[in-house]
Amino acid sequence: MQHTLSILVDNSPGVLTRVSSLVARRGFNIESLAVGPTEDPTMSRITLVVEADEASIEQVTKQLHKLINVYKITDLTEEPSIDRELVLFKINADPTRRHEIIEIASVFRANVVDVGHASLTIEATGSGDKINAMEDLFRAYGIKEIARTGKIALSRGSAS
Repeated sequence: MQHTLSILVDNSPGVLTRVSSLVARRGFNIESLAVGPTEDPTMSRITLVVEADEASIEQVTKQLHKLINVYKITDLTEEPSIDRELVLFKINADPTRRHEIIEIASVFRANVVDVGHASLTIEATGSGDKINAMEDLFRAYGIKEIARTGKIALSRGSAS
């Protein structure tokens, strides 16, 4: 099962390396990793997605808590949360078919951010399922490049 962990850490050099190394040493492949400062500039939030069973994720969480720079770990997998990803698609776009690609983008509320002689670059945000659905549709036109961020997530409502 995929688990999404939200980890609050010091915003200092080496913390991300220690967290990701601990997870990798336990034999888990990190499916997604995103990190950035929080509302407090001395803290960062790491959003980490790993494939693990309940016992394994509990063990990793306990070991992460032992790291001196880790303050709080929340497993957002089973609790109400909001998650998003950002993606850029560079798509082959013959001038005669551009309108079709733009229509698909508009259905997904995506934006055209660059127009080239033979390509369009589309920017979209949303859930992993939404991004995957767009990718499937754009494959018919030929995808030149994809740049996809990792998942970012927060718990819903007043939960912290």
